[in-house]
Amino acid sequence: MTSGLTGNYPVKPPLRTAAIRTIAVAALLVCASGCVTSPENVTNTFNMEFVLVQPGIFMMGCSEGDTDCLADGRPQHPVKISQAFYLGKFEVTQTQWTALMGNNPSRFKGDNRPVENVSWNDAHEFIRRMNALEGTNKYRLPTEAEWEYAARAGVATKFPFDAARAGNHAWYWNNANRQTHPVGEKQPNPWGLHDMHGNVWEWVQDWYGEGYYASSMTSSPGIIVQPKEILSGPRVVISDPKGAAEGAARVLRGGSWGNDLRYLRSAHRNAYPPDYRSASTGFRLAVSPDSDWLDNVKTMKKQAEKDAASRAEAVKKAAEPPTNAPEIKAPDLPSAGPFGTMP
Repeated sequence: MTSGLTGNYPVKPPLRTAAIRTIAVAALLVCASGCVTSPENVTNTFNMEFVLVQPGIFMMGCSEGDTDCLADGRPQHPVKISQAFYLGKFEVTQTQWTALMGNNPSRFKGDNRPVENVSWNDAHEFIRRMNALEGTNKYRLPTEAEWEYAARAGVATKFPFDAARAGNHAWYWNNANRQTHPVGEKQPNPWGLHDMHGNVWEWVQDWYGEGYYASSMTSSPGIIVQPKEILSGPRVVISDPKGAAEGAARVLRGGSWGNDLRYLRSAHRNAYPPDYRSASTGFRLAVSPDSDWLDNVKTMKKQAEKDAASRAEAVKKAAEPPTNAPEIKAPDLPSAGPFGTMP
């Protein structure tokens, strides 16, 4: 694999490949069938704020002129996100994690800092408990395609901001002082999402596949889009890709406090085994919206305000493993792995 949790600490990044041809096309909203009229912002029972992301088409992968592009970020290809979804306005914080999980694994302690030192498996246990608490199955990790679509926020270049002013938008090697920072202190992207770049790497749902972009263009279900919708074509657009069918690692996106700017690019892919923990790895939640979830959130928030004891009991019940469910055990942080080391 060419991707790994690399940056300014101590593993050298993979060698760059030759310059590649990319097509820069801005995200194109196509709300004829998939848009929803749900509230644009929702706050759930754990004071997690979610931003509604409407469906659309965008170019996934390295942008035109991206000389830092690695082999796994090409070819750039059109992707359709067919359904609206909610995405966390911020990364999951230590306060939110502790309230539900009863512990705080983070190296850099701070209530409003992102929780870190959590594995992909740990994130899924948090999600299981959140779903159990609210009596739903709507909470999940975003797919890799959803994450990049939201990170780009309609912008086709390497970042949705001027790279010369990256410090206004992201915590990274140049300004983070080798630690995480409270979420939301930097300016949001054009769709109102904070810290999509920097602070902590974010786990997404997909298995990692180095050559997945190329193979998905011939094996994934697609739709025909007319030239006016994608600027040049017609071409087949991949609809809602889910990543490799299997693998040894799960994808992470966004870069962290320990990376220089090239690792914060919207298209940059990273990967690590699902049981890996690091002070640079966290996550944000996605939600598949429907009226039942929205109604349930409203009802539970009112109940929580009336009866704190019932809320505490609900949290305790959510922590109980489902009947006959296998126990998830993540090993201690290794000193090195197949993708390198982490701080």
